[in-house]
Amino acid sequence: MRLSNPYMRCLLTTLSQATTRARRAAPLVLLPFLLAACAPDGGGGVQSSKMATIKSRGKLICGVDGSLPGFSFVGPDGRYSGLDVDVCKAMAAALFGDPGKVEYRNLNSSERFAALASGEVDLLSRNTTMTLSRDAAGGNALSFAPPTFYDGQGVMVPTASGIKTLKDLAGKPICVESGTTTELNLADRMREQNIPYTPLKFQTGDQTYAAYLQGRCVAVTSDRSQLAGKRSSFPTPDAHTLLPDVMSKEPLTPATVNADPVWADAVRWTVNTLFQAEELGITQANIAAKVAEAKSKTNEADLRRFLGVEGEFGKQLGLPTDFVPKIIGAVGNYGEIFDRNVGPGSRLKLDRGVNKQWKEGGLIYSPPFR
Repeated sequence: MRLSNPYMRCLLTTLSQATTRARRAAPLVLLPFLLAACAPDGGGGVQSSKMATIKSRGKLICGVDGSLPGFSFVGPDGRYSGLDVDVCKAMAAALFGDPGKVEYRNLNSSERFAALASGEVDLLSRNTTMTLSRDAAGGNALSFAPPTFYDGQGVMVPTASGIKTLKDLAGKPICVESGTTTELNLADRMREQNIPYTPLKFQTGDQTYAAYLQGRCVAVTSDRSQLAGKRSSFPTPDAHTLLPDVMSKEPLTPATVNADPVWADAVRWTVNTLFQAEELGITQANIAAKVAEAKSKTNEADLRRFLGVEGEFGKQLGLPTDFVPKIIGAVGNYGEIFDRNVGPGSRLKLDRGVNKQWKEGGLIYSPPFR
């Protein structure tokens, strides 16, 4: 049997990853699983076992925080909203043409990676920092999409405390969520500056912020976006101040397991779709007109390929030909998602900063759709 190029690439990649994760397994034992993971679909494109499972189930299961305003938050009506939630919706739109076909699972920091590895969730879209140890096969063995929010770790204190810098925290208790990069970064920065402190560690974000509001610590540390989101839900937000110190780089990134490269590619290019659409000025409001324009203007090769009017981008990813219009029609482009969830149209009103498009001096950049 002659194998297509995408099939062969998937097979070789999956074989490499599978043998890394299970070095003692014989190749013949692994073979049926590799063939299933990379089996071509009926339309000639490459498919994956994870995507086949999701499609047969009829919904995407997405791991989120669920209690972080701006990123993933459950409203009084039980509906989820936020930037991370919109990534889940975009993926469901790409797969099913319906952003509502998502089941959300609230996961704390200690649960999230085990839930992904076990298959309890298909996708983790939960303010998670991409790091070497999380990405590496010898670590958590995750496959990361492009960052959807570039952040940095900060510290929040009561405004009335008079604390202005990290040095003012010498000898004081600081609330921090355990099992996070936040805990490690805090230890590293305070060690570098020779500042003694007492870490008060908690298993969940809710416990961490409750302790801070109860006065058990004089400061709380996390990603600056998380601190801003949590502060917006406090009884008196103005009574709390974010210190100017930025303690780390925190690229917050959707993740899948790295054992299924086809599924990881589909997630990766769904995120890139959001970035590219903003760069091209394609919005939720004008997507239908842009598709019509692409169909009528045969010389607009880049636009036609991006919107699925010609070419095989969808087939190469195991997605429908028109996955891009379905995504943008469901959630809009990255700029729209940012603005309504954490930017000017939200309670957080965060500045885009480095989350601007690359042409505006930011880091948001999609590789070419070619």
